[in-house]
Amino acid sequence: MPDPQNPDPRPQDPQNPDPRPPDPQAPDGRPRRPHRGGRVSRSHRADEPHADPTSPEPQGHDRPPEDHPHDPADPKDPGGIGTPGSPHSPYTPYDDPREAIAPTGAGGAMDLAMSEAETLDKRETEPTTTDGAAPGPGGRPRSLWTDAWHQLRRNPVFLVSALLIVFLVLIAIWPQILTSTDPLRCDLARSQQGAEPGHPFGFDTQGCDVYARTVHGARASITVGITATLGAALLGSLLGGLAGFFGGWSDALLSRTADIFFGIPVVLGGLVFLSVVTSTTVWPVVGFIVLLGWPQLARIARGSVITSKQHDYVQAARSLGASPARILLRHVAPNAVAPVIVVATIALGTYIALEATLSFLGVGLRPPTVSWGIDISNAAPQIRNAPHMLLWPAGALSITVLAFIMLGDAVRDALDPKLR
Repeated sequence: MPDPQNPDPRPQDPQNPDPRPPDPQAPDGRPRRPHRGGRVSRSHRADEPHADPTSPEPQGHDRPPEDHPHDPADPKDPGGIGTPGSPHSPYTPYDDPREAIAPTGAGGAMDLAMSEAETLDKRETEPTTTDGAAPGPGGRPRSLWTDAWHQLRRNPVFLVSALLIVFLVLIAIWPQILTSTDPLRCDLARSQQGAEPGHPFGFDTQGCDVYARTVHGARASITVGITATLGAALLGSLLGGLAGFFGGWSDALLSRTADIFFGIPVVLGGLVFLSVVTSTTVWPVVGFIVLLGWPQLARIARGSVITSKQHDYVQAARSLGASPARILLRHVAPNAVAPVIVVATIALGTYIALEATLSFLGVGLRPPTVSWGIDISNAAPQIRNAPHMLLWPAGALSITVLAFIMLGDAVRDALDPKLR
């Protein structure tokens, strides 16, 4: 029961009395709590009159519960003053977290709270990649190719192999960068002589400059390797992709045809096929490599397409009415081409070695074409008397094949997330 001498119903601690005098204008005589800020953080409704800031009338959260009558028929206030979000509730939500903190010059904890409110205003859910790396331009997650390039730039194997390949391609296009000597100009008086000024690799059996022939031999070998890889990749990707996407009899026919080509020995097939060709250009060798190389890439493309077409985004595109051509070109092919690129890059080095093997056997490239395989074939009988004739073209061939294989391994590691 309240004490008539003490209108404040709250219990009084005799050791710590409340120093605040009661407010005569308060309904219950209790002292009003001062605002913690310089402005009222609660917004007034349109049907409420704005209070005078100089008036001692309590406002906002400091208004006593008696000032918030509960209307049971109000659908917006089913729970009364204690329901957050109701028009009479003191627990009015804030659209901006900074509105919960009134500006003040008190400093200390209030300044810390203000800084935390500003932090809440920032979006903390920024897109990140699966490996935790920074997102791409515009804050969007990186694509597969962008993420692969991010990995390749930090791979020393890729950097070394790429620099070697760029150097080999440059000397294949412009061999005059390294030498101005004609590789077909020979002097029998210098047959099998060693290195001398202006001729660092010595001379071969015919008296031709080994250095000039090694530099000019890169053109034929790299041309065969690149064109044969492109042809086999295009043909194999087209046939394998169509067979894997549509299935049925086309898939069975492709599989049985590929099995037939897999059963043909490469070297024996080259001896039979190229022995009847009299052309001295690189195109018969390119055609033979494409003929025996496309089944491997077709099988890789077929398996990759079968895996990609089972994904949810392909099923969603099909349910939305997308045509088979659009699904294959826009959704399946971009996500199935990565394994084909990896296998084709590794196969490029093996195709260069195959061309050198066929030229060594006398059925590949033929004189007057300058090729590493031809030089190795001519130097083999003289390996004891003039080993330099074999060392330099064989070394250039080994470095070229190794560079392309290393590049393929680096690309495979970058495109396959399981190998990271």
